[in-house]
Amino acid sequence: MTPQTKPLVTVFGSLHYDIMVEAADRPRKGETLTGHAWHPKCGGKGGNQVVSAARAGASAAMIGTVGDDDFGAALLANLDRAGVDRRFVRVAPGAASGMSVAIFDEGGDYGAVIVSGSNLTLADTDIASASEMVARTAVLLLQNEVPEAANIAAARAVKAQGGRVVLNAAPARALSGTLIALVDILVVNAIEAEFLAGEVMVETLDGAMDATRRLVDLCPVAIVTAGGEGVACCSRTGEDFALAAIPVKLVSTHGAGDEFVGALAAALARGEPMRKAVAAANAASARLVSTPEAERHAL
Repeated sequence: MTPQTKPLVTVFGSLHYDIMVEAADRPRKGETLTGHAWHPKCGGKGGNQVVSAARAGASAAMIGTVGDDDFGAALLANLDRAGVDRRFVRVAPGAASGMSVAIFDEGGDYGAVIVSGSNLTLADTDIASASEMVARTAVLLLQNEVPEAANIAAARAVKAQGGRVVLNAAPARALSGTLIALVDILVVNAIEAEFLAGEVMVETLDGAMDATRRLVDLCPVAIVTAGGEGVACCSRTGEDFALAAIPVKLVSTHGAGDEFVGALAAALARGEPMRKAVAAANAASARLVSTPEAERHAL
């Protein structure tokens, strides 16, 4: 099967140039700590997910935007290295690219701040200009790092062509009924699940399962990732299951959720049943978190 005939995973979303800082701990409010290393990384939830889908063997394409700056040039080069079709990543004149700063502690956990930059200029016109790509899309991935109106336009266009829509509702924010009605599969982590489901604690795999059963009222399929506990899935057709996390030596949790979502989309585009697709995504996430950042390009 050639790249032109393989089912296409299209990601509509964010591209950020990330600054990764390593320190003994993360600072509290008003505190200054001394770090011991830093390095740049190309990311954004959209950028991470499309690279993950390509790594998982999918034909992967990106619709997004970057600024006409050095960060933007680096983000485009990263998509090229990953084999992503980025013909419809727009360069916004006079705008700054999206960026983030993430601080990692010795345990591998992190906190981050994003500055959206050019990502906030994404609109329905970006979808219209990519109509040829939209028509070939088997699975569309969306996130919450771009304007919701743009996500709605993308979802409508792909649904009209018979594709499936996966929403990674991250970071957590209220979702309109218009967008929810267009989503086939909702993927969230523990924090996002608690925000959307309400009155549920996702601290265990049982808690994640409870959350999926609530969230399936919103979308036909709900998936909740619960970090080191595992992942739970529930569908309106009655299929519900939980998979324990694969035991690995943790190096860094950064990007684990995006790796899961990209690998899930690749498996769904291949026609894998939901349980097999979730298992493949669970395994991909485990590989990522046990691999040092500098070696992840070789996965």
